[in-house]
Amino acid sequence: MKRFTVLPILFFLFCLAENEALAQKIKKSQKASLSQTIDKTEITITYFRPVARGRALFGELVPYDKVWQPGANNATIFEVTEDIDVEGSTLPAGKYSLWAIPGETQWTFIFSNKWDAWHTKYPKKDDALRVQIESEKGMHMETLAYYFPYIEAKEAVLHFHWGKTIVPLKISTK
Repeated sequence: MKRFTVLPILFFLFCLAENEALAQKIKKSQKASLSQTIDKTEITITYFRPVARGRALFGELVPYDKVWQPGANNATIFEVTEDIDVEGSTLPAGKYSLWAIPGETQWTFIFSNKWDAWHTKYPKKDDALRVQIESEKGMHMETLAYYFPYIEAKEAVLHFHWGKTIVPLKISTK
């Protein structure tokens, strides 16, 4: 009779240990991707989404005027199938990692040719394009997000949004 009592307890403990191990493997910043077609051009962004968790973000957690990778874990990947203009400057078709230099109101977004990068190691010599954008204030976004709030025939606006900070990147096809 004792054998039948011990087996369910052992099974329960095994399941509990498996769930604990699985919980430790789940990343706090979850992976996401976004694809958008503009005209005949496909834009895909793959990134990990950090969560604010009550922290002061820009100017504190993320210092102003220093290169930062806008995402977590692996560097954010920005892939485009045709040449596009970002803020009026040409970005050739290809795969890039995305970096930023946050400012209180002015941000620099950097598209790097080294797309396979870790988020803390900015590849200084591999810039493909740098653009400057005025940031905006918006509603609080707890988890970092990229999204397209505006899309028209050959143009769109891509928002980077975390906390109350929104950085709108104007994109147009050729």
